[in-house]
Amino acid sequence: MNDQQLLRYSRHILLDPIGIEGQEKLLAGHALVIGAGGLGSPAAFYLASAGVGRITLADNDTVDLTNLQRQILHTTDRVGQPKAQSGKLTLAGINPEVEVVALTERLEGERLRALAAAADVVLDCSDNFATRHAVNAACVAAGVPLVSGAAIRFDGQISVFDSSRPDAPCYACLFPPDQEFEEVQCATMGVFAPLVGIIGTMQAAEALKLLAGLGEPLAGRLLLLDAMSMEWSSIRIQRNPACPVCGGRHAGAPA
Repeated sequence: MNDQQLLRYSRHILLDPIGIEGQEKLLAGHALVIGAGGLGSPAAFYLASAGVGRITLADNDTVDLTNLQRQILHTTDRVGQPKAQSGKLTLAGINPEVEVVALTERLEGERLRALAAAADVVLDCSDNFATRHAVNAACVAAGVPLVSGAAIRFDGQISVFDSSRPDAPCYACLFPPDQEFEEVQCATMGVFAPLVGIIGTMQAAEALKLLAGLGEPLAGRLLLLDAMSMEWSSIRIQRNPACPVCGGRHAGAPA
C-alpha cells in the first residue's frame, strides 16, 4: 500500500483482526454485486469505501423517481439512466481507486456462472426468487460464497451461503426451488427506506469478513429483522442432503 492508502484505510488498519494484511486482502478482492437498487446501493457503497479492489455491479434497470426514496447510489439528475452506470459514477466519487465494472444486463445462464466463478464473493441484492435461485446455483457450482439479503415492507433478512463449507446449506436448502412462495414486490407492497440500508450494509459487512478472513460468517444462520419493533431473530439452517442444488456435494469436500 502507498501512503495515501495507508491514510485512507487507517481506521481499518488500526483494528487488529484486519491490520495491513487484512486490508491488502480487501484491495485484492473481487465482489460481484447483483442489483444496484435498495440493497445493492448501501452494499456497494461500503465495499467501495472499504477498498475492495474490484466491484462488478450488475443491473439491467434504469433509475426511476420512485427509487430515490431508498436507493442511495442514485440521484435525481440520473433518472432514466442505467442503474449500473449511475452506481459506477457514485462509487468513483467515493473511492476512485476501486475498479468498478458496470454491467447493464440481467445475468443468467453461462454468463452468470462465469461471473460468479470469477468473483471472490457474490452479493445477491436482487428482488425476486428466480434470480436468487439462479445466483445460488451459480455460486454452488463455482464454490463461491454468497451473501443473500431481502427486504420488503418492514421485514428484512440476511444470510450467508458458503458451499466451500461441506456442512453449510445453500439458498435452495432454505427455499426449495420446486415450492411455491409468494412473490412480493416493493412496487406494490412498499418498503421502509432505512430497512434496505440496514440489510444492505450488513451484506457488505459479511462480504468484507469473507474477503479478509475475519470472524465467523452467517453461514448456517438466517437473521430476520422486524423493523417495527426493531427486533432480530436468528434461525439455524440445516443443509438438506437431498437438495437439488447442493445435495450432490460429498461430505467433507467442497463443491
